[in-house]
Amino acid sequence: MSSGTLNKVMLIGHLGDDIKMHYFDNSNCIGRFPLATNEVYINKQTNEKITSTEWHNLVVRNKAAEICEKYLSKGDKIYVEGRIKSRQWQAEDGTVKHTTEIQVTEFTFLTTKKDMDGLKNNQNIEPKNTTFDSPNPENDLPF
Repeated sequence: MSSGTLNKVMLIGHLGDDIKMHYFDNSNCIGRFPLATNEVYINKQTNEKITSTEWHNLVVRNKAAEICEKYLSKGDKIYVEGRIKSRQWQAEDGTVKHTTEIQVTEFTFLTTKKDMDGLKNNQNIEPKNTTFDSPNPENDLPF
């Protein structure tokens, strides 16, 4: 950790879509998916329960991406750790696009549809708590 700074994110949420995979020539790959986290609060005026959803763009790499693609689908609940990364690129129409992503370094599956469809939770299908570091910054391509 350089200069006494920290960039660490921890999220528990539900996949808003299936994993979208991108493969590169050098046999590396990345997976991208949106993660929804919900905050529930009571409106003091109306006593109404309000749910506010925040969407996070998650990026997993290589073996981690392949494991996520194999076992996760839309609606599944996952715990992730990672770091925030902002980037920009020029779109085909010439405009500059910006995005903020969570580069995932660790994850744990909490509930998956595949578990509920007959796989026992205590059956060891593959390591569910997995740490992956991503030393390949050149894979930060604008997809």
